[in-house]
Amino acid sequence: MDHDGEIRVNDHGGGVTLASGGLLLRPWREDDLAALLRAYDDPAMRRWLATQVSGPDAAADWLEAQRTGWAAGTRFAFAVTGTGREGQLLGNVVLKRSARPDGRAEVGYWTTAPARGRGVASRALAALTDWAFTDFPGPGPAGLDLLHQVDNGASCRVAEKCGYALARVIPALPPDYPLDGHVHVREAPAAALRPPADRRAEGAGTGGGRSSGR
Repeated sequence: MDHDGEIRVNDHGGGVTLASGGLLLRPWREDDLAALLRAYDDPAMRRWLATQVSGPDAAADWLEAQRTGWAAGTRFAFAVTGTGREGQLLGNVVLKRSARPDGRAEVGYWTTAPARGRGVASRALAALTDWAFTDFPGPGPAGLDLLHQVDNGASCRVAEKCGYALARVIPALPPDYPLDGHVHVREAPAAALRPPADRRAEGAGTGGGRSSGR
């Protein structure tokens, strides 16, 4: 899956800017605070996302977490906007890396209420996936995992459209994760040549993994 745009180095903060499919993906900035609060003031966001942002202080903390994640090389979050209207926030996509022995990373996303139904989630996830596998700074991930709650059918469709196959079902973990979850996976091109790991067959955004929210 090739991105139909360009990858540019962002001069503000040393991050990466991706332009693809009519979307601009850029690192989050301090002046995104008001738009972030508006995005989280949405029933769908409250339903599907494990991490919630309420109030200016929480929004400022969330933005700082994205900045420090880029600096540490553990969390690469992009604010998603339109290429012709950079100031209009459409969503968020993120790649999270940890010291997993299998070399895999986790991806997630959310979209604002006005952006839904326009293919924003799938286009943004496709751009993030292409970057992770072709242009990631340093050794890229061996594969990517996307997690969501089992009743989030929209996220299932986004995952499948972007080539993330349903790999397994993981059990609920109340109270943060009251229902079972789906794990969708996509392998890096080189990893696809290796024998597959043993596996059990089994909208607004993804609820995220067990360790951190979106």
